[in-house]
Amino acid sequence: MILHFQISILNQEILIRIFYRKKIQTKKETEKEECLLSKKKKIILIVAILSTIVLAFIGGHSYSKYVSEVRGNGIAEVATWSFKVNGQQEQVQEIKLNSTCDNETLVDHKIAPGTQGSFNIIVDGTGSDVGINYSIKFENESTKPTNLKFVYNNQEYSSIDELQANLSGTIHANDEDKTRTLTIDWKWNYETGTTESEIANNDKIDTQNAKDIANYTFNVIVSGTQVVPQT
Repeated sequence: MILHFQISILNQEILIRIFYRKKIQTKKETEKEECLLSKKKKIILIVAILSTIVLAFIGGHSYSKYVSEVRGNGIAEVATWSFKVNGQQEQVQEIKLNSTCDNETLVDHKIAPGTQGSFNIIVDGTGSDVGINYSIKFENESTKPTNLKFVYNNQEYSSIDELQANLSGTIHANDEDKTRTLTIDWKWNYETGTTESEIANNDKIDTQNAKDIANYTFNVIVSGTQVVPQT
């Protein structure tokens, strides 16, 4: 009976010791976990602080770079345009050949077989900052004496339609002289032809023209357009 009681007491002591050991072990483990948790918190805190410092450093650099601003004005000067013909701005001018005749043997400088003369078309681009392509047309031509011819650049033309095709040209923007004088000669030869019959026939034509034609006039239209700028 006494032995059984002693064993019982011994078992209780063992159980108590085991309980306390477990409790101590649990406490140690808890303290260890708390220590680890505390270390983790410290690490997280340190990382957060370092991150803040790094971000502040980067942000500071992004806002502290050198920045310069230079302002100016946009200016585009418009090229001037100037185009005159025979000193006038108007486009259409009338040419009367009797006013250009150089023969004083006829009344009022009228034209007839054996007369001749000349007239100028002066194209002027002075004052223009751009190049000018010019062309010349003749319109509203009255009846022309059949045997009257035009001469330009030593080339003979039987009609003003043939003539106008050779009167175009260009005034370049950098030309020192921006005027072009186109001298056009005309002639109404006397007794034209190479044979007697041809001369006689042309004489009849000239005589009839003199009866039917009071004046020979036409309009001159000179057009100027800007030269397309080269890229």
